[in-house]
Amino acid sequence: MILSKISQLGFLALLIGSAPASAVTNCAATADLASDACEFAATEDFLIANGKCLNLSNAEARTQCLEEADDDQRAAIRLCDRQERARLGICTALREDRYDPNVSPALFDDDLAHLTRPNRYFPLAVGNRWEFGGAERVDIEVLDRTKWIEGVRCFVVRDTVTVDGQVVEDTEDWFAAAKSGDTYYFGEEVKDYETFAGDEPQVPELTAIDGSFKVGRDGAKPGIAAFGAPRKGKVYRQEFSLGNAEDVAEIVSTNYRYGQDAELDRLVPRRLAEILCAAGDCVVTKEYQPLAPGIFERKFSAPGIGGFLVIHLDTGEVVQLVGCNFDPRCATLPAP
Repeated sequence: MILSKISQLGFLALLIGSAPASAVTNCAATADLASDACEFAATEDFLIANGKCLNLSNAEARTQCLEEADDDQRAAIRLCDRQERARLGICTALREDRYDPNVSPALFDDDLAHLTRPNRYFPLAVGNRWEFGGAERVDIEVLDRTKWIEGVRCFVVRDTVTVDGQVVEDTEDWFAAAKSGDTYYFGEEVKDYETFAGDEPQVPELTAIDGSFKVGRDGAKPGIAAFGAPRKGKVYRQEFSLGNAEDVAEIVSTNYRYGQDAELDRLVPRRLAEILCAAGDCVVTKEYQPLAPGIFERKFSAPGIGGFLVIHLDTGEVVQLVGCNFDPRCATLPAP
């Protein structure tokens, strides 16, 4: 309703106020707008929840429902505030004004079978498969298909997560190979599933598609999945779909070897690291997203293999590579 009464430029002027242009970047203004949208959404959810509560016949249940709706709104608005602070922190880390990467098709390989500079930290070839085990099982495969996005031909990679033998997530990822050797992330189609007791047979039920995005759709822009020549200290966006998918990473090491940094060694399976990082050339990244502030992952990648370990720092859960079909080292990997 606000935007129907004032122009978009007027709205931005109200947002930025009288601060000098140098004091408010487009990145910071984007963070403010996303926070406002988040609070509007929290209010909308609150109103809908109240409407549902009013249709409960039991007075006690109705009162409890209204109280829970109020608590949920307060919690949602607190989360909006935390998300804004996280986004502003990212703006500072990136020293970024507006995010508008150059993804001209001329910068990318079109013949995916003959890459100009294959990325050794993200080896993409049709048929490549990775299997991860630990807190969950993850199976990844480069499919014999391509996806055409904004004039760029992308690899199609399927990523399936199972817990106790049941599929909980089935994702199709789209990656583009830049001629520079960098690998770009052009989107994903996410499908989350749950199974429910009493169903016969127990067939996974689609419950959400949150996080799905495609470059060029609804303002979504690509990010970097992996640099061909990673540099320690680099902070970068892995994806950008405002309010939906905003993962960010920081390269914390480009020469990781087990036994040299106690903090980076924490929760790392020693034998796994000794097999894949013996040359001291593994890359370690810290990854996070403003939509879930305070939650961090540490990921490890080895030349010729790519990602081989994910550590969820908030829970201590570890997901590690247990097999692949394109590198002989995978035959020697330890079990979780």
